[in-house]
Amino acid sequence: MSSDDVTAADHAWMLKAIELSRKCPPAEGAFSVGAILVGEDGTEISHGYSRETDLHVHAEESALAKLPSDDPRLPGATLYSTLEPCSQRRSRPLTCTQLVLRSRIRRVVIAWSEPALFVADCVGVETLKANGVSVLELADLEQEARAVNAHLLG
Repeated sequence: MSSDDVTAADHAWMLKAIELSRKCPPAEGAFSVGAILVGEDGTEISHGYSRETDLHVHAEESALAKLPSDDPRLPGATLYSTLEPCSQRRSRPLTCTQLVLRSRIRRVVIAWSEPALFVADCVGVETLKANGVSVLELADLEQEARAVNAHLLG
């Protein structure tokens, strides 16, 4: 199987990430996002969701913060995020895209691309791909991931 093949496991993990996104404390100025890191062996390594530990933490950031930065499982892991990793950020020095690249994760699966609500042109996917990360979008789960953020999207 190539890293670009979508599997039944990809859908199952994304549904779990969507469930995590429902735990996010509501915010008027930020998306509710869930993220899960899954190892090569198909088991969960870590998970996180927006505003899990403070009002500014993003889902990917929260999941990665629970692991040592040199965790040997990260290069073989897949990151499931309900929204494209951010490429611009005001509240932290590093974006989620930069955190993913630093982690050495080589595969990211998202449910939807960031709309131009808070950031005019998110380039998380393009940046990850330009740095050799395989990125897949599960368009069939986009509406479910968006529904958690309906209060922002109108």
